[in-house]
Amino acid sequence: MADKKNLLLLFDRPNEPIFVQKGQAAVFDVPDKFLTDRYRSISKKVLRDFAEKVEERIPVRDITIPDLRVPMSLPRDVQFSIFIPAHSRMASHLIDIFMGASSIDDLLSVAVYARDRLNPYLFNYALSVTLLHRKDTRGLNIPPLVQSFPDKFVDSRIFRLIREEVFVVPDGSRRPITIPRDCTASDLDPEHRLWYFREDIGVNLHHWHWHLVYPFEAGGGAIVEKDRRGELFYYMHQQMLARYNLERFSNSLARVTRFNNLRDPIKEGYFPKLDSLVASRSYAPRFKDTKLSDVNRPLDHVQRDVSDLERWSDRILNAIAEGFVIDESGKQVPLDDVRGIDILGNLIESSILSPNRTTYGNLHNKGHMLIAFSHDPDHSYLEEVGIMGDTATAMRDPIFYRWHAYMDDIFQQHKTRLKPYPLSDLSYPEISITGVQVDTEGSQPNVLQTFWQQSDIDISGGLDFLLRGDVLVRFTHLQHTPFTYTININNDGGAQRYGTVRIFLGPKRDETHKEMLFKEQRLLMVELDKFIVPLNPGQNTIRRRSCESSVTIPFEQTFPKLDKTGPGEGSSEELESKFCGCGWPDHMLIPKGLPEGLCCELFVMVSDYDQDRIDEPFGGACKDAPSYCGLRDRRYPDRRAMGYPFDRLAGKDVNNLAQFLTPNMKVVDVEVRHEERTEQLDYEN
Repeated sequence: MADKKNLLLLFDRPNEPIFVQKGQAAVFDVPDKFLTDRYRSISKKVLRDFAEKVEERIPVRDITIPDLRVPMSLPRDVQFSIFIPAHSRMASHLIDIFMGASSIDDLLSVAVYARDRLNPYLFNYALSVTLLHRKDTRGLNIPPLVQSFPDKFVDSRIFRLIREEVFVVPDGSRRPITIPRDCTASDLDPEHRLWYFREDIGVNLHHWHWHLVYPFEAGGGAIVEKDRRGELFYYMHQQMLARYNLERFSNSLARVTRFNNLRDPIKEGYFPKLDSLVASRSYAPRFKDTKLSDVNRPLDHVQRDVSDLERWSDRILNAIAEGFVIDESGKQVPLDDVRGIDILGNLIESSILSPNRTTYGNLHNKGHMLIAFSHDPDHSYLEEVGIMGDTATAMRDPIFYRWHAYMDDIFQQHKTRLKPYPLSDLSYPEISITGVQVDTEGSQPNVLQTFWQQSDIDISGGLDFLLRGDVLVRFTHLQHTPFTYTININNDGGAQRYGTVRIFLGPKRDETHKEMLFKEQRLLMVELDKFIVPLNPGQNTIRRRSCESSVTIPFEQTFPKLDKTGPGEGSSEELESKFCGCGWPDHMLIPKGLPEGLCCELFVMVSDYDQDRIDEPFGGACKDAPSYCGLRDRRYPDRRAMGYPFDRLAGKDVNNLAQFLTPNMKVVDVEVRHEERTEQLDYEN
């Protein structure tokens, strides 16, 4: 039986033929008929030359290959986009084939055969989704996309420097190539102040990975139909938007404005500076004041009008106002306070779980597509899809946040229809929080600190046809000093209770420096952590480190492979370090803040775990960030609505956060101070 870890080698050097060296020192023993026409006639010499240079030979079984004509119809040298319906169908077809393989051996054989014949981006996407969802590939950590396709994440200018370094300098003596900080714009563009957020590699990897875990059309219902999938689409994107707005406050910018009038020009331009190493065309720029146009691109099998989006939007808003959607059989499906948000999430993104795609369309995805083709809607200039058409690059573009501000506005139309939580749903009898403090080493209490950090990642696995060896690029990212919450909770009852501690951070003042009203502030509350605690009778002191957040994954999980001396396979340390890769990057847990301090409010609540719990054990093979990613093969680990208690408006007597509080809640003022210094991550200590 094949070692399932060999499947990960298929991500290495995506344009190099399958029979050349993969990884450190391995080669696939490929049957002659698996080779492409270019190499079959010279197979003996080619295979012999490459086999002599490796230490491990991986046998590939000669099996009958399924029909791959559908995914093979996408040329190898074009950009792949899951937002293009034809591409999405090809990916779904390939995922079906991969999922249908009866064993690891058969999956390896089919994937080896397909790899050199398919579009590399399409292949990577389909294999990634497959490995995350097959039962026999659990525990495999797919490599982050930056290691296979660094061209989607880093300034194109560095690749010339990399070629020089690799060609001249032997492995072991090579220096990291530094990615320029200001590579896409200058300070003449106010939006460029947020480069560190929009262009952060970890942030974009999170968005890419989340959509692998929660595809909208891939391999049928078994892959798409996950617990509260539609609600999680709403909440994860709502939280990214809230975080983005906090970053805007950290840069003296107003909240993002929604892009709801699709006939207005897009005032923000964006020049991505990304040159594809695979596709024949680089990502095109979008100039200021570009307008959306009807898209008609026959070669991409795409024809869609702006009026389609407007019609779908009107129908969705009408359904929210009426309190129900109409399914394909004509039946009314209520948008209630439990399942309504989940139904809307699957309808707005239009997964295969949508109750009625014919009536309500595909608003979110087609919006991405029209924006992604706005620079060449009729293919006159033979340009490829723009960065809004790729989940790995879309968050780089300012219009991403304006588009999602509009999507969130639609979701909030539903949320504001729900009745405010009654006191019984917010309080926890006999439980009160008597004190909250945040401590950061070397700082005053309740002061959070941020700074810049430079870190290295190895992108050698994505540099085709270059000499082997580590190739490090050094990038600058936001970082914060670790901190610890200390929470004092009093249990006035006579028995032990359990509670769910919920921690949020929100701005104290708006962009005009006025204290925020609750109805606005609730949309800007960023979830920092959520965890379960036992509460003994009397006083309880709870301490929780920032690195334990239920929202984030650690830096070394976002960017693995730098440490090549990790714990042994199968050891307890190795099992404890297992993640599946989905989660917000830890270095972006809190906003940048301001040198003088960004005034925020830290909200802590302990809710009744008996009302929060789900009827299955917490845990599983994956230790992802459950707040944003859920748990693999399990129900979402919280019965409450995502974003509770801020997902609804408060009662009419509540104007600010202080008036919202019950004894089991506490708010403290905190400052986020940014220091304009840059540290280099020390990988040896």
